[in-house]
Amino acid sequence: MGVTIPKTQTAIIAADEEGTLRVSQDVPVIDLEPDSVLVKTAALALNPVDSKMAKGFAVPNAILGFDFAGVVVAIGTGVTRQDLKVGDRVLGTADSMDSKRPSGGGFCQYASTVATQALRLPDDMSFTDAACMGTSLSSAGIALFRSMKVPGSLTAPNSAARTPHVLVNGGSTSTGTMALQLLKLAGFRPIATCSPSHEELVLSYGAEKTFDYRSPDCAKEIRSYTKNSLAYAIDCVTINSSMKLCYEAIGRAGGRYTALDPYPEAQATRKVVKPDWILGSRVGAVAGWPPTGGTRTPMRVSLLMSSTAAPRSTCSRASSGTNLRRSCQVGFPASWKDWR
Repeated sequence: MGVTIPKTQTAIIAADEEGTLRVSQDVPVIDLEPDSVLVKTAALALNPVDSKMAKGFAVPNAILGFDFAGVVVAIGTGVTRQDLKVGDRVLGTADSMDSKRPSGGGFCQYASTVATQALRLPDDMSFTDAACMGTSLSSAGIALFRSMKVPGSLTAPNSAARTPHVLVNGGSTSTGTMALQLLKLAGFRPIATCSPSHEELVLSYGAEKTFDYRSPDCAKEIRSYTKNSLAYAIDCVTINSSMKLCYEAIGRAGGRYTALDPYPEAQATRKVVKPDWILGSRVGAVAGWPPTGGTRTPMRVSLLMSSTAAPRSTCSRASSGTNLRRSCQVGFPASWKDWR
């Protein structure tokens, strides 16, 4: 028996261009696109980017939110995956505040994601745990393996005689904790910045060593610890001071720096360091980002998920079993009635 999909749903939308949010009970359910799957959501996850999208890139009547988990209720006619069917439990990432697809956000009852980005859940993974992994897993994967091109992967871990260090600036963030785990699995020696109160947490996610980002000697201490050879830094904070710290921590020979936002170009002070920033987005379609009138133009957009199965299988392998732990989680309403 097929699943009956309503025409409208409850969702969190932007009421105006200033980013005032409201819960609406009559938001259109997105029309299923050929390359996508429709998921009845069971859990949603908040990320720092959600507040940025609401305040900096609000699109009136567009749905907010990226990360969700739930059950597949419909599959697009162009989806070729044989391992995905109606009824599967999956996690996915939606398109928050997309002016071209206003119903494409994730904070709703029926969310859509490109089929190549829908990851099936292990039987022992809850919806709440799964919902916390979408943006952090894709962002960390994009930054490490696509943007910085670290010499190793989950399928072919680094085997160099001298294992490289990789700096995770903001190690206690959701993407930071995911990056630490991916680096460990890929054969690297992850180090991280964090506050002393988060040191135990960051070490538990795989950091070899932590450094207090508030210390005036933080960059100097990192250079000393890495013997002035650090070549990779992912910046999960991306503000002037965090970029400055990363640039000062990278060794004499230079390396790669990747931010999770458009970085402050004035801080790109070393020619031997190659800066980049990433944005995980839809595949095979033009997203309406930034909205009309937006002032920040992407300098480069990198994608983790492609039309091939390799990235999907790699992420699925990473999220299966006990390989990866979800990032820190805060409770949210148990049902949609609680949002009203």
